[in-house]
Amino acid sequence: MKRYKKFAIPLFVVVGLAFQGCKSEGKKFSDNATEIAVMTHEAFRLKKGEVASSFRIPGELIANQQVDIYAKVSSFVEKLLVDVGTEVKKGQLLVTLDAPEISSQLAGAESRLKSFEAVYLASKSRYDRVLKTSKTPGTISQNDLDMAFADQQSDLAKWESAKAAYREITDAKNYLEIRAPFSGVITSRNVSAGAYVGPSGRGSEMPLFTLLEQKNLRLVVNVPELYASTLQKGSAVEFTVRSIPGKIFKAEVSRLAGALDDRLRAERVEMDVDNADGELLPKMVAEVMIPVNTDGSSFAIPQSAVLNSTLGMFVIKVENDNSIWVPVSVGRSGGNLIEVFGELTDGDILLKSVSEEIRDKAPVKAEITE
Repeated sequence: MKRYKKFAIPLFVVVGLAFQGCKSEGKKFSDNATEIAVMTHEAFRLKKGEVASSFRIPGELIANQQVDIYAKVSSFVEKLLVDVGTEVKKGQLLVTLDAPEISSQLAGAESRLKSFEAVYLASKSRYDRVLKTSKTPGTISQNDLDMAFADQQSDLAKWESAKAAYREITDAKNYLEIRAPFSGVITSRNVSAGAYVGPSGRGSEMPLFTLLEQKNLRLVVNVPELYASTLQKGSAVEFTVRSIPGKIFKAEVSRLAGALDDRLRAERVEMDVDNADGELLPKMVAEVMIPVNTDGSSFAIPQSAVLNSTLGMFVIKVENDNSIWVPVSVGRSGGNLIEVFGELTDGDILLKSVSEEIRDKAPVKAEITE
């Protein structure tokens, strides 16, 4: 027993020393953890600003003018003077038609016109003589004078009617020559020489030609309701087409519908496009880049300052060397900036780059860089 007691005291001392050593290591770990938690982060002062951005939307290039050309009167194609791809000027003759019956009708109308003209001139001459004679008292009764005047007016009306009939047939004959209503390019031809054409019957289902104006095009886009207010008359936009990769075309807004359509809830916007070199073609699909600028009344911050977590969207504000997660909602974005809305005030200090490792209400040091 005595021998056992001699070793008891040293063993107790050893255990005590070991306990003290563990306690000292725990303090050191704690100190290191505090050091990591109070790391310095880049920050900035919150202020209002503009966010310049753009959105892409498909559009369509259409001809400024387009017309399907039909025959006005029943006739046969006598001579075709143009074909697909022919560039024509306004008033240029495109095709001549043949309708022999119209020539016969014109000759008959001309004969009737001359006949009624002769009858009118005779009745007018008779009335003039009766009127002159009636100035001698007792020679011509008033009734005879009135009858002569009535005959003259009746013959005049018949002559005017003959004139109208003659003009009608003359106009119909003029329709046998079809001319271009404006300058452009013939894009389709559906008849050949000798074909029957007219307002009814065979040949009338398809137009003779389709004429497009290619020198001036219209770029048509349907702008969604959200962005309808961003475009005004004269606003500049850029667009591209797939057939000419890498080239950016420019246009200005010329016409706005001023209302949303029922189907797409979008506003029709048209832009005039100068196509003097013929590089673009009607019916091309364009990708239009429409600029969107905010009015500067909202807060604009770097996109890296917005924390998108499972709990929602936040920015981290620094107040009294502590982090505060502030819930926000975002608006438009452009470049490196994004609009944010929430319980924020001008001059708040926000962290520039955030992550979920920076916990809410944790100690933090902020170094303001801008």
